[in-house]
Amino acid sequence: MSALDRLAERQLVLVTGKGGTGKTTLAAVLGHLLAAQGRRVLLLEVESRESLHQALGAEPSGGAVVQAGPRLWFQNLRPQAVIEELVQEKLPIAYLARRITESPAFHQFVEGAPGLKETALLGHAYRVLHGLQRPEVDVVIVDAPATGHGASLLAAPGLMAQAAEGGQLGDMARDLAAYLADASRCGLVVTTQAEELPVQETLELLQSLATRLDLRPDLVVVNGLYPAVPEAGPRGAWADLLRARHRMNQAERARLARSWDGPLLDLPLLPLERGPALVAALAEALRGAAR
Repeated sequence: MSALDRLAERQLVLVTGKGGTGKTTLAAVLGHLLAAQGRRVLLLEVESRESLHQALGAEPSGGAVVQAGPRLWFQNLRPQAVIEELVQEKLPIAYLARRITESPAFHQFVEGAPGLKETALLGHAYRVLHGLQRPEVDVVIVDAPATGHGASLLAAPGLMAQAAEGGQLGDMARDLAAYLADASRCGLVVTTQAEELPVQETLELLQSLATRLDLRPDLVVVNGLYPAVPEAGPRGAWADLLRARHRMNQAERARLARSWDGPLLDLPLLPLERGPALVAALAEALRGAAR
């Protein structure tokens, strides 16, 4: 079974990697692939600066659930809004709920409680998958924060469970931590580029995931690989630059492969603007690389 086939069986998939390596585009590509296989997919973006909508050719979410195609939705989530929604759900008297969420003490608690905001974001995905939030989907793909922040996101429910031990919030965090630790239901994809700094950050992330969380990604994707230019082919500055970039890509990819023995797939650098055409082309390339 290929890495993509295994991902297709998951309920929750997190995508992380160094900023600028195509993390958000890869999340959209995975959503496109799974939706094409008949699964109902929600893409969750947790960065305050919205960019996922560009890859999907849609208007910004603004916090709403937006349909981007057959069986495919996306939503931009802000931790504060998610936590306020939980308060309103537990305290359905609008006036009292508003008094709480607008109080300075509440804002201090949200900012200071270890792992609370991250747990709220993952808890939203958990609630969607359990039918407590709309839309009804089979899988949630989270466009997670970059690299080290992605690891912190995964560690947050465990921290929250310890900080709020014995309370309702602690119980929720403990259930969520157990869910994330279940490799049959939750998957992790790491994206990188075959350049020195992204590869180094990826190796450090893989080590951190293993030592801090005993977690191994399902897949590492090397994005934006330069094409090979035959030595006997075109000459000139541009051709020489492409050859040099390709050689660097190959050397850095080899360095990554020496330390990572799990599934490793490549995506080419394509001359396309960010949008649905790029997502479709990369989806086809990823499908082909996984065969």
